[in-house]
Amino acid sequence: MAKNKNLIYIAISLVVFIVLAFLYSTPVFSGKQLFQHDIVQYRGGAKELLDYRANTGNETYWSDSMFGGMPTYQMGSQFKGDIIKKIDSNLNFLPRPVNYLFLLFAGFFLLGMVVVRNWKYALLGATFFGLSTYFYIIIAAGHNGKVNTIEYFAPLLAGILLVYIRKQYIWGFIVTTLFMGLQIAANHPQMTYYLFLALGFLFLSELIRAIQKKTPMKHFLISSGIIAAACIIGVGMNAQRIMANSEYVKETVRGKQILTNDSHTSGKSGMDKESMLMWSYGQLETLNLFIPRLMGGGSQEPEGKEMMNKVQELVQENVGSQAEMDRISKGFSGMTYWGDQPGTSGPAYQGAIVCFLALLGFFFAWKKYRYWILGASILTILLAWGSNFMPLSDFFIDFVPFYNKFRAPSSILVVVELLFPLIAILGLYRFFTDEKLTEEYKQKILTYVSGGTLGLLLILLIFGKSLLGFSTENEKTYFSPFLLDYLVDERFKLFKIDAIKAFIYVAITAAALFLSLKKKLSQNIALVIIGAVSLFDLWTVNKRYLNDENYVDKIFAENPFQTESSDLLAEKVQGNPNLESILSNVNINKTLETIADKDKAHYRIYNQTLGVTSETNTSYFKASIGGYHAVKLRRYDDVLNEYINNIDSVKTPKILNLLNAKYMVFGGPEQPQVIPNPKANGNAWFVSDLKFVETPNEEIKSIGVIDNKKTAVIASSDKSYFSNKPVQADSTAFINLTKYQPNELEFKSQSKTPQLAVFSEVYYPHGWKVLVDEQEVPYIKADYLLRAVHVPAGNHHIRMVFEPEVIEKGKWISLLCFGLFIALAAFGIFWMNKNKKKELPQTV
Repeated sequence: MAKNKNLIYIAISLVVFIVLAFLYSTPVFSGKQLFQHDIVQYRGGAKELLDYRANTGNETYWSDSMFGGMPTYQMGSQFKGDIIKKIDSNLNFLPRPVNYLFLLFAGFFLLGMVVVRNWKYALLGATFFGLSTYFYIIIAAGHNGKVNTIEYFAPLLAGILLVYIRKQYIWGFIVTTLFMGLQIAANHPQMTYYLFLALGFLFLSELIRAIQKKTPMKHFLISSGIIAAACIIGVGMNAQRIMANSEYVKETVRGKQILTNDSHTSGKSGMDKESMLMWSYGQLETLNLFIPRLMGGGSQEPEGKEMMNKVQELVQENVGSQAEMDRISKGFSGMTYWGDQPGTSGPAYQGAIVCFLALLGFFFAWKKYRYWILGASILTILLAWGSNFMPLSDFFIDFVPFYNKFRAPSSILVVVELLFPLIAILGLYRFFTDEKLTEEYKQKILTYVSGGTLGLLLILLIFGKSLLGFSTENEKTYFSPFLLDYLVDERFKLFKIDAIKAFIYVAITAAALFLSLKKKLSQNIALVIIGAVSLFDLWTVNKRYLNDENYVDKIFAENPFQTESSDLLAEKVQGNPNLESILSNVNINKTLETIADKDKAHYRIYNQTLGVTSETNTSYFKASIGGYHAVKLRRYDDVLNEYINNIDSVKTPKILNLLNAKYMVFGGPEQPQVIPNPKANGNAWFVSDLKFVETPNEEIKSIGVIDNKKTAVIASSDKSYFSNKPVQADSTAFINLTKYQPNELEFKSQSKTPQLAVFSEVYYPHGWKVLVDEQEVPYIKADYLLRAVHVPAGNHHIRMVFEPEVIEKGKWISLLCFGLFIALAAFGIFWMNKNKKKELPQTV
């Protein structure tokens, strides 16, 4: 009977999560969809992939839409036999973002049920975790892969704790394997990596407990083996994705450096430190886990418009010279953010109540949880400081495997956002239920922590201006006193509102705990009060960053690249900043569409109007020289940095010709100017002059000065390719593209002499095959980043096809691992049911 009652409460809790998720996302009831910046960019960059899939029913693993061409592994490609991804899709069955919110709640609920086996505390903890502000910020931005990965943090940890703490080996294996597989399928390795840094503390904690004989060494070894096997199988179910990405990442900006210059050395792996650590959390800024606007909110908060208007008024009234105006302009950044990061969409607010309860939890929770959570939380916060704590960052970058593959260390705070709610409910549960904690001890800790927390808030409220400053170093340097004083006053008001709220929330929570300790308030009422106040706190802060303005009509969400303006479109915009971008880009989109409609050949467009590396509008209509993607191919990125980001009137046009930029678009989005480029090299051309160079630096420098229509720059390491392959000039020779698909190109060539054919296609050493008259032949890299192949004299048919072997190999490994998981899970359940009487006793 008790078991059935518990199942009813669990079912009710799941319904509550669905209700909460829908209540937060009410615009979905009217058919509206989220307008997410990164998803808009994805729709543009993946257009060729999506069209190919829709038109052929097949998948292309290469697309020419962005950056001259790149694999689609990080652009939404689908893999045959990818069963675990289908499970992920089925779990995310609710409309976006209801699906994300529900799974955030439900996943932590499972974790809560594992650690305290009480639905009330699991429900409370689920709201603590599922309403973490950072999640709503990344949902608004469109970081769907990131939040999809975070969904599975809690249930994966639940599976591991089932094995280590609960000694439920079979169920622990099943849960761990399933959610490890789903974690990897969500495809955000950075988030998974950060989680496993934290789990390392759990492993060490269990090892120490075994050494101290607080738990049997046999249990530790068996548990570690089970978890290792579960993780390996979970990873194996994603073999296609992992193998493809592993092969790809070596050739990208996350792989080894090719060039040697002031910022990096050839052969060194990973990103340069400046790029990695650009978004580093300020040390004092960490307190915005507790007070959301300690360093301001996002760089673009609603209050910022009013502040900017006032700033302009003050400048007009007080500035009397152009020199002073120029000085002031150097100090401008965000009105509503004054932290150490270049900018931010909002704070990693965890909740005043959650942070307060987490502090209590470090005194009340069981030691088997307390110390590893504390260690992981401290490491996470220190690593989030990035460039503000270089000794630790340098150590991890230089010595910890794979750490240098990831940027934006501030995002590691997702680990705190998992662990603080966990330690909070563990401490709360013991506070209310564990008789081993004396009333005297509870009262003492509650008094000290409450007094210290409220005292800190009072100090910040009274002395905040002098302690926190409320201005950046740039502003202090360049702003006149009249301007700086105004900003400090306004920012202090923003901070003060949130600090007073935090004081009230903590005071209410502390009072509820004191009253329950004195038996003047029941446990259930105290939990309801804590849950309601925390819900109100997090809900209202989250609405600053993800609210009704983030939703738009379905037509705009699914087709953000509008090409026609109308009164209806203008009416729909109605001041919505998201839709304003759609309206402002109508003319440039129409221009791009016109180019693509009039000239249907295969070529690229160089578009300067929206920022070459920050838009995919071009890619939506035609292949682009630029694009928007965090994991570009290294060679292409090197060329961008050398010639495109740093314009040279002589060298840059040579590179654009090399990349077959047949059209160039200049001016602004409102009045774009199209300039045809008749000098573009075309899709392929023959060269008879070869320039051999010794180093990659010589290679990339040479392509900006040679006549690349006649001469190809070849690395000296490829000299052997030309053994018995002579190259001779023939002024009548030609090579033309006869068929184009993103993963297959065909050419027809004619020459009286042997030639080297250079293709305006990005070199990628994995998966591409070149066939001359249907006989596969080797190909080489030319001009630092293009493909080239030797073509004998005569008439020939040349075909390039992208058939990466890792896809087929990975498919069979994925299916094998999934089959192994099903077989082991079925056998485990059968064995467990057969031997119920022999099951090990559970420990608390």
